[in-house]
Amino acid sequence: MSDRPDPGAVLDRLTAELGAASVRPGADASPDLFVDETLKAKPVAPAVVVTPSSTAEVAAVVRLAAELGVPVTARGAGTGLSGACIPEPDGILVSFERMAALLELDEANQVAVVQPGLTLAELDAATAAVGLVYPVFPGTLAASLGGNVATNAGGMRAVKYGVTRNQVLGLEAVLGTGEVVHTGGRFVKSTSGYDLTQLIVGSEGTLALVTEATLRLHPRLAHTASILTPFASVDEVAEVVPRIVASGVQPMILEYIDRATMTGLLRMNELTLGVPDDVMAATEAHLIVVLEGRDAGRLEVDVADVATQLAEAGAHDVYVLPSGQGADLLAARESAFWMVKAAGADDVIDMVVPRSRIPEYLRGAQLLARTHGSKVFGCGHAGDGNIHFSVYEPDTARRSRLLSAIFAMGHDMGGAVSGEHGLGRTKKGYYGRLVEPASLALQRRIKAAFDPAGILNPGCIFPDD
Repeated sequence: MSDRPDPGAVLDRLTAELGAASVRPGADASPDLFVDETLKAKPVAPAVVVTPSSTAEVAAVVRLAAELGVPVTARGAGTGLSGACIPEPDGILVSFERMAALLELDEANQVAVVQPGLTLAELDAATAAVGLVYPVFPGTLAASLGGNVATNAGGMRAVKYGVTRNQVLGLEAVLGTGEVVHTGGRFVKSTSGYDLTQLIVGSEGTLALVTEATLRLHPRLAHTASILTPFASVDEVAEVVPRIVASGVQPMILEYIDRATMTGLLRMNELTLGVPDDVMAATEAHLIVVLEGRDAGRLEVDVADVATQLAEAGAHDVYVLPSGQGADLLAARESAFWMVKAAGADDVIDMVVPRSRIPEYLRGAQLLARTHGSKVFGCGHAGDGNIHFSVYEPDTARRSRLLSAIFAMGHDMGGAVSGEHGLGRTKKGYYGRLVEPASLALQRRIKAAFDPAGILNPGCIFPDD
């Protein structure tokens, strides 16, 4: 792709193909389209911004880009944290703002068919009206479904419902050749050929542009209860979490929050939880447990069961929060990113490790931070081992060395660089140093099969050679 055509020629060809209403120079587009929420990321203006209104138009864009050798980057709501939707400076940005429809809500099969630009908030409002729910909530309801599919988004409810790939039953997608493929369907099992659906989910726009997704829905349970439990150590949290998961109560949320992060969240959101000051001072780790059920009586039994397990595990106390207070605490937890951003954090990482290794991982990260003269604070999904660290180290080289050490440590524990944010442009180098060469080579061959011209998000996932 070294001999790319003049951007003006690309603009003219796309305008002739799609019409002037769908195509504009990158210089004329809003800078909000040029970056996501990744900390320290710099906006990049593409040569052209395209806003297609149909799968046929997306296919036409990709075919033309493949012919000309021009990079193509897809964008949804721009809420990602890995730089995966930052375009190439001489490329095409495909914004899905005009493909944002809920195409069908199929109550009989409990599925929703959506276009990529539809937001979680819009889908949640529609499913609530019929007593169903799409259970993936990755921290903001402003996120788009296409972005969720591209990054395999997770969130606090993954301990019960799994992540995005567990909800995607089928896809319509445009390959790097401009060909349109349909994968999966309105069924939950299949042994018919390769699972192309799951190959595309989490591929961050490097294999195909998703233009339609068929999503699994679940019954929306009417009753919830939130439990806040302060512990003297994270080891006690790690010990009780597997017991709660194995008890059969199926917690919807199991969240770990360290003392510093909890203090900041309460202050920023002006929350008072009624926990005595002496208990807060003696607490290293807070555990939030959220249970749900269709029957209030059954839920009360489950809450009592979990409270007993928490008390027996050495909790300072067990607080069953009023419903409004519990909702406020969860909303505060979901705002943690905005808190650390406002506090000047230099990076946010989301490594995942086996949940039994969480205490070792947390202690190791703190030791590495002190060794490098940096600060690291954390919260995350204790139920699935996905810990989010906010990293405070303004020196780029020192921060890179610290992150390399943290990722290597977690990898040696059986973990992975990203649990839900994706590799994007920011974590691909760390991933490339840790993944098996044979695995990386295989992934490159898979990309070549889907995208032989190498035009789809070329700066994403794979480390620079």
